[in-house]
Amino acid sequence: MIKLGKNDDSQVKDSYDEFKQAQASKGATKEKYVLRLYISGMTQKSLKAIDRLKKICEDQLKGCYDLQIIDISQEPESVKKEDIIATPTLIKELPKPIRRIIGDLTDTERILVALNVSQTKK
Repeated sequence: MIKLGKNDDSQVKDSYDEFKQAQASKGATKEKYVLRLYISGMTQKSLKAIDRLKKICEDQLKGCYDLQIIDISQEPESVKKEDIIATPTLIKELPKPIRRIIGDLTDTERILVALNVSQTKK
């Protein structure tokens, strides 16, 4: 057991305040997410995937993401380069590890798990 003198109490309080400030500033700097969504034309399925992903990003990653949407009908070389086998395909480049999600992105929980994002409550 550690006993505190009269002056030691303020030192503990100051250390605790410094700790809380460090924790708050650490939480404020989220990792930047780099995401690429591969679609095939402006089909209903593609539009739905874009809308869902934008909503997830704004709700969960606000200000901490870079989203690029690539239409493989306009950029066919990207299919071979990224080994795209189906659309829509979402690739999370950063933070590591790289993840691939194939489908219309309607299952928000599945997307958040794949992105390694804990869901925030609104």
